Amino acid sequence: MSFQFPDDCLNEIFEYLEEDKISLHSCLLVNRQWCRTSVRILWRNVWNFKYSVPYSNRLRIEKAILSTLIACLPEESKELLHRSEISILPITSKSPLFNYAAYCKVLSICEIGRIIDNVHKSESPITSLSLKEGNYLVVREIVKMFMDQITSLKKLTYYFITFVNAPNDLCFPEIKNYLSNLSELRCSSSIHSEFFYQLSQICHNLRSLTVEFVNDVSDELKRLIFLQNNLINLNLLAYGGNNWKNIIPALTKHSSTLKKIHLYSNNNDLSLSFITLFSNLQDIRFSFFGRTFGTHYFEDFKHLQHVIFNELKTLKFYFNCPKPEYIIKFLENNGKTIKEIYLKLNNNCLNLYIPKLCPNLRSLVVKFNSDELNTLITVFLSCKDLESIEIWCGKRFLNEKEVLEVIIKYSQKNFCKLKINNDSPSELSPNDLETFFIGWKNRKTNKPFNLIINKNNYNGLEVNENNMRMIKKYENLGIVKKLETKEFCDEED
Repeated sequence: MSFQFPDDCLNEIFEYLEEDKISLHSCLLVNRQWCRTSVRILWRNVWNFKYSVPYSNRLRIEKAILSTLIACLPEESKELLHRSEISILPITSKSPLFNYAAYCKVLSICEIGRIIDNVHKSESPITSLSLKEGNYLVVREIVKMFMDQITSLKKLTYYFITFVNAPNDLCFPEIKNYLSNLSELRCSSSIHSEFFYQLSQICHNLRSLTVEFVNDVSDELKRLIFLQNNLINLNLLAYGGNNWKNIIPALTKHSSTLKKIHLYSNNNDLSLSFITLFSNLQDIRFSFFGRTFGTHYFEDFKHLQHVIFNELKTLKFYFNCPKPEYIIKFLENNGKTIKEIYLKLNNNCLNLYIPKLCPNLRSLVVKFNSDELNTLITVFLSCKDLESIEIWCGKRFLNEKEVLEVIIKYSQKNFCKLKINNDSPSELSPNDLETFFIGWKNRKTNKPFNLIINKNNYNGLEVNENNMRMIKKYENLGIVKKLETKEFCDEED
């Protein structure tokens, strides 16, 4: 007689797989009980499933998701699509196994539109409607279905949709109570003001808000922001001459609750002084890029250099950086509490100040020039809690072999993760790796070593088959946790 876990026990186990879409999908195929339990978790947020697979397989995943959604449509919606000669995928009258839409807790209207557009283009259906008109009808019917089936939504993404021929009030003709428990909203400022007005009547507990500024900011959006009771995370995006200045008065109410702010723009002249309103910030991030990549920009950071954020733990500049002297002064006032720093600026003076002003660092991303090996040593000696470091290696930067030697000799007991960006082809040999792994094994720490190679324009150590065999040998011995290779990306979060 076969043993079966109780449903509630199995559900608790599968909850740990919520972010591992591949494993969760595999659970669908085991038996009916596993399928019934895992499908609810998978469809809470099915939109990021395609990002778990290689790019070449994403269209297949998009087709599978869209096919399932179309199968779930009510008969009147299917008939409408049929009359409009929209046949992106075969429309079946067969009922689906589950009411997938009812499991949804995360809804991305933008992602629905993107999936439909990608599949629509790949299928090249013959129809009297334009591509955008066809996309609009399918998006509208699918979103209507979700609105009828969802009982409680936690996260909503509703950006300006460029690939549908419709106004930005195509969805949510009537706001219902399923949005009263919404905790995260991502939206464009150009969304119809009636949507923001209706949402402001029932939704007052947003913890995370992302606004992409397109044209003017409506009074209804300002009021929605003002009425929130416990806003913690704020992301503002302003590109192409747009700015966030009109939203700032509505944000002042949240001066004590806001913990994290991330600003995105290609305009380095935008005002940053409003950040001083939020004295309890724990996490400050900037994604500013301009015409000359890597140049010191956003002069307005000078207004922050003298401000003290007593709880600040994270400071990240993903692209352009302010002047080094502004950052140094900022770290003089805030460095002791900071645990994470991300800087793509290779400035020797600033690199020397970081370990001096930020002794409690746990994670550091920084560029060291080829003559700064001693600075790296200083970082390891001064930052005794350091767990992870990401650096650039190559002709202009540090030598990989020397970096590994420094790690063995100078890193502290908590250190266990190295990320490498290669600026020129890797010169590490299997002997170099084995020497390092033996040295790591002989350290007092019991932590396995985690090595991550960010793929760039140059070959890393992973292209050498002998290197990979050596790494696998020490993975099997438990010395290496794993080797990860990732596509280079400036923003991981």
